[in-house]
Amino acid sequence: MQEVSSISVSELSELAQRMYGELVKGVVDIDKRRFVIDAEMHSDEEAFLLETGSKQQDVWGINLYPADYGTEDFIEFDSMINIRPSQNNRSRSVEDGKTRELISSIVESIIHE
Repeated sequence: MQEVSSISVSELSELAQRMYGELVKGVVDIDKRRFVIDAEMHSDEEAFLLETGSKQQDVWGINLYPADYGTEDFIEFDSMINIRPSQNNRSRSVEDGKTRELISSIVESIIHE
């Protein structure tokens, strides 16, 4: 597991091949603009962020598909850690459009070709 501030698509592809073949799990802190990747489970990444100063309401799980970089299929907003009725998010997806846009913006600022 690693917190990243910059990573290339080719590096993401290598991580995907090592772990799941086509995807990389990641967790984003939308307040502190932190991004953790490369763990078997979103909950491990979430725990790392929470232990190092992030707040639960700011932490969201995603999956990245390096082969789909540059398309709308690159980021999948799907994780068990996203289920939080207290924030009106009752599914594994990130339901709030503004939160999805913020996550996308953070990811796009960190990942490059």
